[in-house]
Amino acid sequence: VGGRVDFQEAISWFIGVFDGSSSSSSAAGGVSLAEVYELWVRVRGRVIAPALQVAVWACMVMSVMLVVEALYNCVVSLGVKAVGWRPEWRFKWEPLAGDDEEKGGAHYPMVLVQIPMYNELEVYKLSIGAACELQWPKDRIIVQVLDDSTDPFIKNLVELECESWAVKGLNIKYATRSSRKGFKAGALKKGMECDYAKQCEYVAIFDADFQPEPDFLLRTVPFFVHNPEVALVQARWSFEFCSE
Repeated sequence: VGGRVDFQEAISWFIGVFDGSSSSSSAAGGVSLAEVYELWVRVRGRVIAPALQVAVWACMVMSVMLVVEALYNCVVSLGVKAVGWRPEWRFKWEPLAGDDEEKGGAHYPMVLVQIPMYNELEVYKLSIGAACELQWPKDRIIVQVLDDSTDPFIKNLVELECESWAVKGLNIKYATRSSRKGFKAGALKKGMECDYAKQCEYVAIFDADFQPEPDFLLRTVPFFVHNPEVALVQARWSFEFCSE
């Protein structure tokens, strides 16, 4: 076992394996370049080529799967548009009954609106303003701004914006943390650990560049209230291009 393996013996052994012989004795006169090349050709043809062929077939199968999935999604999307399908056809939806939302009402569930931010200088005012203008009883909504900004100037601006809305009577919380572990997802998770967050029945999440319509909660929360099996509502969103 501890003997030294000679290069010629190794080549001869590999050639014997591919020839069907178990002999490991070296050929007289040494190993020529032709024999080394012959061994490479055999390894390439019997080991490397089949492995590559299997990989190519696997890639082809996955490509076909992607094409089929894309075609299926296109057909479903076109069908939905053609028949005018709406979520209300499958899930019960009714407006929340009771007093006007401006007057407040305990029948409205508590909603936490989370906005994770990271140096969002261009859009922080728009997103915070849109969240604070959501049509919902002011005593039944909490806007939580989770600021992971590393720029002190931007962080100060975001905090001042939150304070300006708080002065107007909005229940808005400005939260920071010492590390950016998990990035924005980590910030959202950290925000859920706050005591006031645990009092909320539903959570609405908007990225820093999103501007929800004022009636967003009035249109989405009823799906949760009237359909206990529903755990997530994802709304349609679109791009808006503004020019100055």
